[in-house]
Amino acid sequence: MDDDGETPMPSLELHKLPTLAGAAIPNPIARHPLYHPSPSFFISPTDVVLRDILFDASPASAAGERRRRHVAAYHRAGPRREVAFDPATVRAAIFTCGGLCPGTNTVVRELVVGLSELYGVRGGVFGVRNGYRGFYSDEVVPLDPAAVEHWHKAGGAALGTSRGGFDLARIVDAIERHGFNQVYAVGGDGTMRGAARIHREVRRRGRLAVAVAGIPKTVDNDVGVVDWSFGFHTAVEAAQQAIAAGHVEAESAANGVGLVKLMGRSAGHIALHATLSSRDVDCCLIPEEDFYLRGAGGLFDFLYRRIKDNGHAVVVVAEGAGQRLIPRTTTTSASGAGAGADESGNETFLDVGAWLKAEMRAWWEEEHAGEVFTVKYIDPTYMIRAVPANAGDNLYCTLLAHAAIHGAMAGYTGFVSGTINGNYAYIPMDEVAEAKNPVDTKDHKWAWVRSITNQPDFIRAGPTS
Repeated sequence: MDDDGETPMPSLELHKLPTLAGAAIPNPIARHPLYHPSPSFFISPTDVVLRDILFDASPASAAGERRRRHVAAYHRAGPRREVAFDPATVRAAIFTCGGLCPGTNTVVRELVVGLSELYGVRGGVFGVRNGYRGFYSDEVVPLDPAAVEHWHKAGGAALGTSRGGFDLARIVDAIERHGFNQVYAVGGDGTMRGAARIHREVRRRGRLAVAVAGIPKTVDNDVGVVDWSFGFHTAVEAAQQAIAAGHVEAESAANGVGLVKLMGRSAGHIALHATLSSRDVDCCLIPEEDFYLRGAGGLFDFLYRRIKDNGHAVVVVAEGAGQRLIPRTTTTSASGAGAGADESGNETFLDVGAWLKAEMRAWWEEEHAGEVFTVKYIDPTYMIRAVPANAGDNLYCTLLAHAAIHGAMAGYTGFVSGTINGNYAYIPMDEVAEAKNPVDTKDHKWAWVRSITNQPDFIRAGPTS
């Protein structure tokens, strides 16, 4: 507080977006034949969303003072009173990249429906098949509301998806050749990095007026800045079935362990939230927390005590956990040799689930020979990511898609639509492409996991194994 006892208000640091030069056209939604928006429907360009909403009002630290003085702010998402595109001239390209994710088809559907029904775009919406490479292989298909009517009910990617295939010059050449003036990218951080490069190349060429918008897609929820990525809550819900099956298997066997591997390469959000939701999990292993197997306070010491107390145990492990423990020469690699990279440049991880199962069996045979022991290993990875979005994710996908449309129509470019503290915002694409979202093991959620499982903290002096 200052000398008068007042808490100083922070100044806002607006993360501005590039805009396209164009005529200010009254938003056609205002003349919609069926929907008559209220005066508060349209968003003012001065409306912002704050990234940080919790503050320490005490002047205890210089860092706190700096944070109070400068708070990151983003343009609030939503329809503007004026737009930069005449709907009659819009030619929009939509594409999806990366792995499958619940809700992908819903996003594409709502981009098509929103452009067509909200803004009156007719015959100008196209799908680019199979990711980035579809631009230069001419896999472009016209889309309209009738074509995509039932897409939200299906899992997978109706437009097709792929990793890699990014050729900047050929992609932007194709955008120019097809006359696209809006490009919607649906994908993870790698896709967003590629879309940001497209945005910069379009601006460098000068003669192209193209709005480039992104909708972040990652079932792992590891994209930063935004609250969460679409498909994540569906994945957590689907993971419950795998954990329940692991629990039944473990409970039905003498000295049984149910081992469930869930998605989460660099972030353990699915494992964490599934553990909190299930309450059947005895130990949750995530990439952000190291663990060791043998010795006092290790995983096996904990499991033995839990098995003796309860007769069984359930372990959930995220796919990126424990990678430093697995010998590089192991045959449990998910892609042969391991420690390589896929077409998107992501490190290929070794199969922690198969390795952990083998280590559990070896440990029990060495230390508890003659006692019955059963490990049931469940890997539901592809089942989880292939399911349709649940109701919550379907709604979220719809609002993300419509927010992206409103931003592109208003002339913003090089942005991603997402929620920050529950409010829809436009975030610079470069920022989202580089930001990470690891599990914060110092916050309350991880503390809740520890309180539910009572698992050890896996901290000890000396080398671990």
